[in-house]
Amino acid sequence: MTAATPAHPHARRAVRLSPGDILRLGLIGVRVRKLRAALSALGISIGIATMIVVTGIPASSKQALLTQLTALGTNMLQAQAQPNQNPPVLLPPSADAMAARIGPVTDTGAVANTHRTVQRNDHSDPSDSVGISVLAVRDGLLSAVNGSVHTGRFLTPATDRFPTVVLGHQAASWLGFRQLVPGQPAPQVYIDNRWFTVIGILNPMPLTPDLEQSVMVGWSAATTYLHFDGHPTVVYLKASENALEDVRAVLPATLYPQLPGLIQVSRPSDALAAKRATEQTFSGLFIGLAGVALLVGGIGVANTMIISVLERRREIGLRRALGANRGQIRGQFLTEAVVLSTLGGVAGAVIGSLGVLGYATFQGWPPVIPPASVAEGIGGALLVGVVAGVYPSIRAARLTPTEALAST
Repeated sequence: MTAATPAHPHARRAVRLSPGDILRLGLIGVRVRKLRAALSALGISIGIATMIVVTGIPASSKQALLTQLTALGTNMLQAQAQPNQNPPVLLPPSADAMAARIGPVTDTGAVANTHRTVQRNDHSDPSDSVGISVLAVRDGLLSAVNGSVHTGRFLTPATDRFPTVVLGHQAASWLGFRQLVPGQPAPQVYIDNRWFTVIGILNPMPLTPDLEQSVMVGWSAATTYLHFDGHPTVVYLKASENALEDVRAVLPATLYPQLPGLIQVSRPSDALAAKRATEQTFSGLFIGLAGVALLVGGIGVANTMIISVLERRREIGLRRALGANRGQIRGQFLTEAVVLSTLGGVAGAVIGSLGVLGYATFQGWPPVIPPASVAEGIGGALLVGVVAGVYPSIRAARLTPTEALAST
């Protein structure tokens, strides 16, 4: 066997570059040609900013629209006993608490007709208040029906055991009350031979006109002063919209397990279908707009890197003549493309977010900047930089030293 020929001590070996070295090489083009790099990053940032804006502004508009649709009761249900039953069906006194134990339910409230009449004062004709109901109400009613207070305050655990009332908007108008003036004695109404102090007046509630035309007494006060038996007449609840149909299906058995068929539950609002259709439409729009914006940014990066290769052929030839291999050339130009894309992506995300915030505020919409869009914008810019830099980097690596140095 012949001995292996020893390697020549001066034989040239390919120098391996660390990731840090490749990064420094990739940054050379950015540092040396600052104006070109800034313009390249600007083109990318415009694409990413466009993506953020065209997703953020419709998202803000969508949120404003969904808020308006939610106000139409898309997540509300109400349950009551079937009318004209003999003997009448009485819901359990804790019916609202039983409904609250259903997983997707977020708010519950209950009312009961006390079958009492209200008078403006003890000398007025009781027939003048025909059409105004006196209802015993739970403290959580207002949030369960999307109600709000126009003046004064609503019943609380601290007040619902005292002879105090809250007036629905229409009932207040019929009784001649418009406003509660702070610092002045609160007005009173006469119910079942007893004076009750008015502590609040509600805003209009078109979803629940029965409550608009009612005088609301605390549950405990109705039991004490109006001989209320404690059985609710109607249970109101709000639930997660994606589970509303399931809640509606189990609600009768929850409230009246003996005979669930005797419980009548309202069907979901037609606005819920409109809201779901709106969400699906906007989702498709977001995907399309984001794709177009990323495509525009990718074309810009690819064009920038190809021009960069053409402009720097002499530099490439000189580095090849000095021993740089093709992998190192590829790494340099691919790194430069990724750096430009990342800088442009971050700048674009900031510009786009500020644009969405300013426009939504001007329109009076709740500003919505989807975190996924920001993350996808920066990540998409990085991915686009890699994809768009592959061909220019390969093209640069294929140049021989002779070709590159001989070019003008």
